Parts: sequence; C-alpha cells; structure tokens
Amino acid sequence: MHTYSITRFLFLILIVAQFSCNGYQKQVDSERPNIVFIMTDDHSYQTLSAYDDRFIETPNLDRIAEDGVQFVNSFVANSICAPSRATLLTGKHSHINGQINNQRAFDGSQQTFPKLLQKAGYQTALIGKWHLRSTPTGYDYYDRLIGQGDYYNSDFITNGDTARAHGYVTDVITDKSIQWLENRNPDKPFALQVHHKASHRVWMPDTSTLGAFQDTNIPVPETFFDDFKGKQYLKTGFGEQPQRVPMRIAAAESRMSIAADDMDLVYDLKMLDEEGEIQTKYRSMYANGSYVRLDEQQKAAWDAHYDPIIRAFKQKRDQMSDRELAIWKYTRYMQDYLATIHTLDNNVGRLLDYLKAEGLYENTLVVYTSDQGFYMGEYGWFDKRFMYEQSMRTPLLMKFPKGIKTREKVDELVQNIDWAPTLLDLAGVEVPADMQGKSLLPLVKGEQSSWRDALYYHYYEFPNEHMVKKHYGIRTERYKLIHFYDDIDTWELYDLQEDPMELNNLYGQPEYAQLTHNLKEQLQDLRIKYQDKTGVPIEFDDQQ
Repeated sequence: MHTYSITRFLFLILIVAQFSCNGYQKQVDSERPNIVFIMTDDHSYQTLSAYDDRFIETPNLDRIAEDGVQFVNSFVANSICAPSRATLLTGKHSHINGQINNQRAFDGSQQTFPKLLQKAGYQTALIGKWHLRSTPTGYDYYDRLIGQGDYYNSDFITNGDTARAHGYVTDVITDKSIQWLENRNPDKPFALQVHHKASHRVWMPDTSTLGAFQDTNIPVPETFFDDFKGKQYLKTGFGEQPQRVPMRIAAAESRMSIAADDMDLVYDLKMLDEEGEIQTKYRSMYANGSYVRLDEQQKAAWDAHYDPIIRAFKQKRDQMSDRELAIWKYTRYMQDYLATIHTLDNNVGRLLDYLKAEGLYENTLVVYTSDQGFYMGEYGWFDKRFMYEQSMRTPLLMKFPKGIKTREKVDELVQNIDWAPTLLDLAGVEVPADMQGKSLLPLVKGEQSSWRDALYYHYYEFPNEHMVKKHYGIRTERYKLIHFYDDIDTWELYDLQEDPMELNNLYGQPEYAQLTHNLKEQLQDLRIKYQDKTGVPIEFDDQQ
C-alpha cells in the first residue's frame, strides 16, 4: 500500500474514532443528573405546609416532598444570610471559609462546589440573590441581584453588566431561570442555582396577592409574650425552694421584638401616611427606597390596598393597649410575609412544570431550602441569628432523579455543611477531603449504618442591628447547650424533648451537672474536629 493511502486510511480512522467518542460523551453527559437548587431567604419551616400547615398551604413546595425526601431535622451552622450561602458553596463552617458575618466579602478564589462541577463538565449558573460582596466564580453564567435586591423593579448584574428588570422579583428570577434553561447547551448536564429574595424583610407582596391573607385567622404563638425569665439559672440549696438567679439574658438584650420599635411601623408594616403623622426611625428608608421603585400601575394597586389599612390604624391607634398594638403588628407582619410565600410557592410550581414539560424532571435533582429559619412571632420576635430552634432549623426537601430509591423522610441530624458534598456525590464528582460536611446520598438511600449524633453551631455577628450576642453550641437529638460570650458569659441548657420551646434553662441545676459536663466535652470535641479556635475556650470548672 502506498504511503499516501496508508496516511489517508489512518486519518479516516481518527475521524471515525473522534465522532464515536463525541457521540459516546454526549450519551454519557445526557445520562448524568441535572441539578436545580432552589434557595429562598428567611423562609421558616413553620410556613411550609409539608412541615407545618397552621399558617399557609404550599402545594407546589409540597410536591417536592411528595416526589422525594423531606428532611425532618435540617439545620444551619450560622443563622445569617452570607455565612449560610458561603457554607453552601464550600461545605465548610464559617470560621474555615472565612464568611463569619454579612460584612465580609466572600473569598471567591477558594474551592467551591460550582467550580468542581464546572471542571467535571457541568454547565453552571446562578440566578437571583448572591449577597456575598464579591463577583461570583465557578459559573458559566450568573444573573444576580445587587446586595439584598428589591421586591419591585430590581437591578441585576448579568455576567458583569447591570440592568433593571421590571416586575416582581420572584416572578423575574423564575423567568430568568427558565430562559437560561431554554438557552443552555442541551448536550451537557447542568447545575442551576435559583436563589430568591423572598421572603426577606421587608416582605413586600406582589400586587396580585395584596390582601390574600387579610381575612385569615393567624394564630398568635403561645410564647409571644414570653419574658425570658426562664432563661435565668435555676439554683437550689438544701431545704430551699428553687429560685431563678438574676443574670444577663442574651435573649432579653436582643432587638428583634415585634412589639417594640425593632419592627418599624412604616419600614416593615407599610404605614406610610400622606400626612406624615406616623414618624418612625426607618420611615425615610421605606419612603425613599422600596416605595419609590413602584411604577405608576404598581403604586396605584399598592396604595389602594394599604391606604385603608393606614386610615383604620390611625383611627384606633390611641385606643390600643400595648398588648393589642403588639398583636396588631404581629398580624400585619404575618399577612405580608405569608403573601410573599404564596407567590414564591406559585413560582416554584412554574419551574417544576417547566422541567416536566421539557422532559427534564425525571433526571434532575430538585432541592428546596432556605438560607436559615425565621421567627414567626415566637418569643415575640422576627428575624433569626439565635441557636434556638426556629432560626437554626431550615426546611430541606430533595427530589432525586429517577432510579434512585430513597426514603420518604429522614430524621437524622443534617446541616448545610452537607449540601455541597451531596451535590458533588450525586454528580459523580469526588468529594474533597477538606469539606466538613458529608454526602446525604447514602443516608437517603438507606445505606448509611451510622450518622452524626450532634451538630455544631457558631454565630459571630455582634454588635449588629439586632444585637444578638456571639455564641456557639451543640445540639444533639435531645439536648442543646449554648455558650453566649464576648460582652457576656452565660450558658443555657435545654431538654428539647421535655421543653421543645426552650423556655426552661437547666444549666446550673445539680441534677444536670453530669449531663452538662458530658455535653461540654462533646462540644469541645466538635470544636477540635471542625478546627474552630475562634471565640472563647470552654471552661469545665463552672459549677454548678
């Protein structure tokens, strides 16, 4: 055979081989699971009906639970926005990834799960809230809000370019997410993060849902008027009656009260009267911020709803007792909050319907969660931050790709350090050894014979607007031990089985001395395991 013929023959073999490889790779890629990770902001588990149906029905979110797995004991490691998002990205606690509070900028040069997925051939995208004071890295495409963003006509930065998007932000984020899905490369797997602004303060409903909960009977939590005295140490002596020892109480020194000016009548509850008679600390922030972003049509609908409420409030305000005013504020807060959740639920339904219509649903992991929990009036509060259940807990639902048989509910203790390892594991990407969380995949498949028996928590942002003290602690299946430190030095111990609302501090009682010592040892072990040298050391000679 002539040299020319041999060369041509080999060239043809290479071309055929290349096409075969490309075809095989496309087939392999098409079989790899897609990921849609939906994260909301400050969505409490109390207002997701798969967990709790006292306040609202969320049929579309419940669809994810019905088709997948509901995590009954899902928690965060630091209940505040930016740190929680950094933990999602890195699979590491705040002191390791560096995002201990909302003020710092996230170090985007570090290892994150989107970078690892991208390296493994995934198309990666983030749409919505970023809130990390840095440029997103590890994404082929991002379309993010600036800071907290706005509920109406918000500005977005799309791969570096800024533009205003007209409309209600939950609708806009969903529209943008569907648009990205339509324009993606269909031959490659994708990982899409849909990060909503809702239901963050100041809870501005869509004009189509204004008044949706106006006539709803919203139950007031039994702890709404709690005075926090149960959080003092209880000391007993021989022949004496148990007495609470006066002490500084971290909960009492916080500024998250609905009844107090912490919840602003104008900024939070929309009581912006034309006469200017309702003057509050944050009136101008609302009047010159959120309110002025409304266009004429939106403003007309907004005023038509709120003006009668403002007039009615002004007429009866002077006749209200402090207790009545507190309950009125709570009800107003909840009406707006629940309306934002209603629109959110509808938009999650839109996204799920799109995935089904396009034949993507079966091969896609759909995750729904929030960056942390939120107070729905428990202890008279709104906001989060504390290690107490309402803010440390967060909803977590996962619908797995077809072919993966899972449990319907998972009761084990899981945490947001586990999210990144889970996404990587499902995608067939090796989970880095330095990630501090664990993949949930073996757990949901029933293949995990043992699991963690305790969670570690550390909150850093003090002083801050809500004046929640720095604290760290341990939560087991039954007990919780918290150490408040910095300008305070107090401990709280709760039996979650007997006292689920955490009203009775057991720390300091002789009968709990051994339990306290054991929990402190466990807490110390967790601090060593997770390499946390921040905060103050644990003292064992406190007694008790």
